[in-house]
Amino acid sequence: MASLNNPKVTALPWNKGKLVGQKHPLKLKEIWEIRIRLQLAYKTKELALFNLAIDSKLRGCDLVKLKVSDVAHGGSVQSRAIIMQQKTQRPVQFEITEQTRCALTQWIKAAQLKPDQYLFPSRLHDSPHISTRQYGRIIEKWIKSIGLDPTCYGTHSMRRTKA
Repeated sequence: MASLNNPKVTALPWNKGKLVGQKHPLKLKEIWEIRIRLQLAYKTKELALFNLAIDSKLRGCDLVKLKVSDVAHGGSVQSRAIIMQQKTQRPVQFEITEQTRCALTQWIKAAQLKPDQYLFPSRLHDSPHISTRQYGRIIEKWIKSIGLDPTCYGTHSMRRTKA
């Protein structure tokens, strides 16, 4: 109660002691380290998510909301895709590399996804696709797996990385 009346007590800033500013992009060597680890661990979903994040350079909110029909038609993954960005409401076109097409094809077949389903569905019944927060946790796990500091990297690092 005494602290309510004491004008000298101030709240700490939310970012005190935290790293603020732009996050680092991944280097080519780091991309390959993560990619190889995901391949060796047979993490089909995460490999497809990682490769698509690098290829598309989409924001996390747009990436997790992709549907199978956005990237694949007639059972094959297309070499290019166009989606409408949530933030800017502008269409963005991106190329899907052969390596990413292969990973996406394997993931779609393994998960038995239909064209109207989300590409990265959630395991929770309340959510149709993984959340951007979950996507952030996955990236943090990838960064830790190659021995980097996860506070220096984030979902935006995937956008800023141009391999």
